[in-house]
Amino acid sequence: MHAETSTSSPTAPLVNPSVASADPAGTPPRSQLALRRVAIDTWRENVAYLHRDCAVYRAEGFQALSKIEVRANGRRILATVNVVDDLAIVGCNELGLSEDAFAQLGVDNGHTVSVAQAEPPESMGALFRKIASERLTREDFGAIVRDIADHRYSKIELTAFVVACHRSELDREEVFFLTDAMVTSGRRLDWHEPLVVDKHCIGGIPGNRTTMLVVPIVAAHGMLCPKTSSRAITSPAGTADTMEVLAKVELPLEQLADIVRDYRGCLAWGGTANLSPADDVLISVERPLSIDSAGQMVASILSKKVAAGATHLVLDIPIGPTAKVRSMPDAQRLRRLFEYVARRMGLSLDVVITDGRQPVGQGVGPVLEARDVMRVLQNDPRAPDDLRQKALRLAGRLIECDPDVRGGDGYAIARDILDSGRALARMNAIIAAQGATGFDHNHPALGALTLDVVAPASGVVAGIDNYQIARVARLAGAPKVPGAGVDLMHKLGDTVAAGDLLYRVHASYPADLEFARHACERDSGYRLGTADEVPRVFVEF
Repeated sequence: MHAETSTSSPTAPLVNPSVASADPAGTPPRSQLALRRVAIDTWRENVAYLHRDCAVYRAEGFQALSKIEVRANGRRILATVNVVDDLAIVGCNELGLSEDAFAQLGVDNGHTVSVAQAEPPESMGALFRKIASERLTREDFGAIVRDIADHRYSKIELTAFVVACHRSELDREEVFFLTDAMVTSGRRLDWHEPLVVDKHCIGGIPGNRTTMLVVPIVAAHGMLCPKTSSRAITSPAGTADTMEVLAKVELPLEQLADIVRDYRGCLAWGGTANLSPADDVLISVERPLSIDSAGQMVASILSKKVAAGATHLVLDIPIGPTAKVRSMPDAQRLRRLFEYVARRMGLSLDVVITDGRQPVGQGVGPVLEARDVMRVLQNDPRAPDDLRQKALRLAGRLIECDPDVRGGDGYAIARDILDSGRALARMNAIIAAQGATGFDHNHPALGALTLDVVAPASGVVAGIDNYQIARVARLAGAPKVPGAGVDLMHKLGDTVAAGDLLYRVHASYPADLEFARHACERDSGYRLGTADEVPRVFVEF
C-alpha cells in the first residue's frame, strides 16, 4: 500500500518563548503564552480558552468566538476563542486548548505557544454566494473544502455551508466538484492492485449490519476489501460502533495495511486514516442537525471510497415508507447521481435497490447487532435470515466483480463460503489481528434495565417505523452505551396476539430507560392490521 498526502499544513519557524516576535512578510507580532490542555471534548472543533484578565486577550482585542492562530514547534492550528473567568480552567498567562486542538498541535503541557489573530478564510466569498443560492465552481468548492479541512471554519460557518447546500440542492456537477475536493483534502491510498472492492449502504435502516458479513466473505474469496467505516451519525450504531464490540477499530494506518495484506480485509474506523478529513468535520454538523441531503450524501460516501483506494463499489439503496428513500423513482434519481459522480471519479459502481420497509435482523444497537452478525457467521439456527440473505446477495454482487467469476454465480459462491465456515474463520482472524475484545455472542453484555413493548391487540404486523425504532434505541443510550438498544421479536407479516412481546428495550441507566419508555408510549413504531395492509415494495432482490 502506498499513501499520498494531497495537502500539507503550513509551518512556521520556531519563536523565542520569552518575547513577542514578528513573522515574515509583515504579519503582526505574535504573543507568547504557556499551553494548557483543557480536558473538554469539543467534537471536531478546535477551541482555545483565554482568561478574561489575560494581558494577551486584552492587548490583541480577541473576542469570544473569534478565530486565532496558534503555533508551536513549527506546527499551526486555528481555534475558536472561548473566554473564561475561572483560574482553575486556565491562568492569565496560559492558553487552554480543547482535546482535539491539543492533539493536533502535538506538544506537551506547559510548552510555549505563540498566538495571533487569524486571517478570515479565503473561501468566505464562495460561501456567501452559496448561501445566496448561486452555483459554485470547481475552484470555489476546492477553496471551501481546504478551509474546512484546515479547521478555518467555525461551527456557525460550517452550519451555514451545510444548510445552504441542503436548501439549494447541488446540481450533479457541483456534487462532483465537492467530491473531488474532499478527496484532495486528505490522504489517498493506493493498494497497487487492479481490483479493490468495497460495499456501502446509504443508511436509514436499523440493524442493517451486512458490511460485517460481506467483508469476511469476499476476503475469504481472495478479493481485497480494506473496509474503513464510519461511526453512527444519526443512527443507533454505525459499522465501526458495532465492530468495536468485537475488536479495536481505531488503528494506525500502518497496522491496518499489514492486516489487509495478511487477511485481504479489515473492518476499521476511517477517522484515523485521514481519508477525506473535510467530510469528518462536516459530519460533526450534519449529525446534530440530522441533515443528509442527496448531494452531500453522494460526496461523503464516494470521496471516502475513492480516497480509500477502492476501484469497485457495491452500493445499497434501501427503499420503504420510513427509509431515507421512499419510492422507486426517488431511488432511481439517486442512483443516477451516484453513477454520474462515480464515473467522473473513475470508480466502477454497482447500485442495488433493496427492501427498506423494516429493520434488518433482530438487534438494533452495537452489542445486539454484533450478536446477530456472529450468529450468521456461525450458522446459528437463531441467526436472523433476512440479515443472512441480504449479506449473501450483496457479497455475491461484489464477488462477480472478479473477472474469473461468471455473472450470476456470485450468490452461490458467497453461500458456500459462509456455510463452510470460511467466512467465520476469516472474521476471527481479522478480529484477532485488530485486537479482540473477547465478545461472547451467546452471552452478550446487554443493558441490565429492560422495557417490554407488547401488542395492544391481535393482528398482523403491517408496518414498522424505521425512524421510530432507531429513535427508541438512541434514547435508550445507543451507540454511546454499546449494550443499549432494541431487540425485535416480530417482523412484517407476523401474526401476534394481544400481549405478545413486540420488542425489548435494553438500557444501562434509569434516565435512558425513561426516555425510551416515554417515546414508546407515544409511538411504539409498530402498526397492527391485516395481511393485506403489509406494504409491498419492488426491489432488485
